[in-house]
Amino acid sequence: MTKKIVTAVVVFLVVLGALSRFIPHPPNFTPITALALFGAVYLSKRMAFLIPLLAMLASDFFIGFYDWAIWLSVYLSFALTVVLGFYLKKSKLRACFLGAVLGSILFFILTNFAVWAFTPWYPKTLLGFYDCYFQALPFFKNTLSGNLIYSLAFFGLFEIAAHFVFKERKVIA
Repeated sequence: MTKKIVTAVVVFLVVLGALSRFIPHPPNFTPITALALFGAVYLSKRMAFLIPLLAMLASDFFIGFYDWAIWLSVYLSFALTVVLGFYLKKSKLRACFLGAVLGSILFFILTNFAVWAFTPWYPKTLLGFYDCYFQALPFFKNTLSGNLIYSLAFFGLFEIAAHFVFKERKVIA
């Protein structure tokens, strides 16, 4: 692929990820984890980390930043999802589905731990810990659904384009 096509794909993905946070959607139903997985499979390591993080930073700039510990757990979960994608990239199907499921679980565990540990919303007890995760279950359903749908869309559309348009499936960027 030419550098212009690569640049266009990268810019498109960052803009798509950022804009997705501004349109009405169920909580946690966004393409950021799918972007992290997609980047890990198809892009260079540098671009794989930059795309989801730039999309989040760009939208957080307008939406507003939040508690530093929760913010850090969100960004860390996306970075770790990129690493997960590197390990799963030998099988694009595995990266798409297993990556979406494991990325959802990773996000759920990290962000809810941060909510429990660093906010006053839940008591710092075992019952408070349990309650935090229990109250987050509806959000997990949205996270998992969004990750599966967006991952399927990104991976599927790219593979179709690679087959019919580009006639190649090389790492880009």
